[in-house]
Amino acid sequence: MKALEERILAEGEVLPGGVLKVGSFLNQQIDIDFLMQMGKDIAQAFEDCGVTKVITVEASGIAFAVAAAYYLGVPVTFAKKNKTSNASPDVYSAYVDSFTHGKTYEIMLPKEYIKPGERVLIVDDFLACGNAIKGLCKIISDAGATAVGAAAAIEKGFQGGGDELRRDGLKIHSLAIVDSMDDGKIVFRNN
Repeated sequence: MKALEERILAEGEVLPGGVLKVGSFLNQQIDIDFLMQMGKDIAQAFEDCGVTKVITVEASGIAFAVAAAYYLGVPVTFAKKNKTSNASPDVYSAYVDSFTHGKTYEIMLPKEYIKPGERVLIVDDFLACGNAIKGLCKIISDAGATAVGAAAAIEKGFQGGGDELRRDGLKIHSLAIVDSMDDGKIVFRNN
């Protein structure tokens, strides 16, 4: 998505350790009109996949997942990273290493929110090493549902997660793929 690449170049900031900060429009402060354009692009990419639900991990991917679900006309649910007092004890779970936070989370989704036979699209703001998507795929499989693919606003191609998931047969649609951020210069993959 050319508009996203332009926005990343204009407002994105490369931080130490391979972190791309896009909080001014995507995941801290959200440009709603732009978010909805991105959601529409994702919906079009998966419109023939029979998606019945969109799933993500809390928290920064939720808005993007909602935009995609809106255009697909399906519900969205998210896996939590922490147990809360009002959470169902009957959950599907997976352990996920977070590149951004540098820690491992047990993500959990109550069994009542995902059913056998559902066709699930995974949507997240970033795809780096692919760990969140792998964890969500485990949850989807454990529930007897099918992962029809995964979508990311921004894929950090130099970290290899998207390419690995594609090799494993999962349909991946990323709106922008950053191939390098060496010396603070963002270079996009030519698709």
